[in-house]
Amino acid sequence: MASAANEMAVFERVIDRGSFAAAAQDVGLSPSAVSKLITRLEQRLGVRLINRTTRRLALTAEGKTYLRRSREILAAIEAAESEIASARMAPRGHLRVHAPPVMIGDHFGPALSEFLARYPRITIDFLVTNRPVDLVAENVDIAMRTGALPDSSLIACKIIDLTQMICASPEYLARHGRPLVPSDLTRHRCLVLNGIPEPTTWKFHDGDGGIEVEVSGAVSADSSDVLLRLAMEGVGIVRLGELAVARALRNGSLEPLLLDVQVSEGYPLWALLPPGRQRSPKVKVFLEFLNERLGLAPWRTSERTQSR
Repeated sequence: MASAANEMAVFERVIDRGSFAAAAQDVGLSPSAVSKLITRLEQRLGVRLINRTTRRLALTAEGKTYLRRSREILAAIEAAESEIASARMAPRGHLRVHAPPVMIGDHFGPALSEFLARYPRITIDFLVTNRPVDLVAENVDIAMRTGALPDSSLIACKIIDLTQMICASPEYLARHGRPLVPSDLTRHRCLVLNGIPEPTTWKFHDGDGGIEVEVSGAVSADSSDVLLRLAMEGVGIVRLGELAVARALRNGSLEPLLLDVQVSEGYPLWALLPPGRQRSPKVKVFLEFLNERLGLAPWRTSERTQSR
C-alpha cells in the first residue's frame, strides 16, 4: 500500500503535469497505475478529488483543499530532510521564485550565474506575473513584495528599505521642460502605477512639512515594468521604487527629478515564504543571495549622490 506522502506526491504531480500519462513518466509508474492510485486515494477519503474528462483534469473543491494541504506537508518533509542532510552535503533541489521582471533582469540576472556556480545542485523556476499569487497553492518558495504587507501566515523577511524616485527621460524633459517644484507636476504628463494606495497622490517635503500633489496623465498601468519602459520612451514622468529605475538612471535613460524635496519614505522590499520554508537549505542560501545582491543597495552609485 502506498504511503500517504507518496500518494500526495503523485497527486501533486498529476495536477502540475495536467495528465496521468505525463505524471507517470515523472514518477516511474504506468499511467494505469497512477490512475488506480488516485482512485484508491479518493475511495479512502470518500470524496472525488479530480473531475476527469477526455480533454482535461479539473480539481474539485475538495481536491483544491487536499492539494494545498499536500503541498504544505510535502514542503515540510522536504525541509526536514534537507535540514538533516545539509550538514553533509551542499544545498540542492528545485526553487520556485516569484519576482517582477525588472528585478530578474536588472538585479538577479547579472549575479545569477555566480549563484548557480556556487550551488550547482539548485535549479530555479522564476514565476513572473502581476496577478496575485497563492504561495502555497502554486508551490512558491520565495516571493518578492514591496510596500506594506497584509496580515497573513506567511514568513516575511525584510531585505531593504527602498525610496521611490520621480524620473523622466532626457527626450521628455527636452520637449516639455523640467519640473522645478512639486506643483509643476500638475502641468506634466505623469504615468500612474495602479494597485497601490493613492496612486495619483505624490508626496514631497519642504522646510515646513509635507506637500501632496495630485498628478494626472493619459496612461496608467498595474505593471511597474510597463511604466518604466514608457517613461524611457518619453511618454511621461514616472514615480517608481529605486529598484525599478536603478539601471535606467545609471545608463542615462532616465533622469531623477525633485531630489531636494523627495520623501525618503519607508518602502520596504520583502521576501515572503510559506511557513516552514525558511528552514530549507536551498531557501536559506537564496535569501543570503538576496541580501548580498539587494540588501547592500549596490545601485546607489556615486553618480546618483552627485546628482543630488
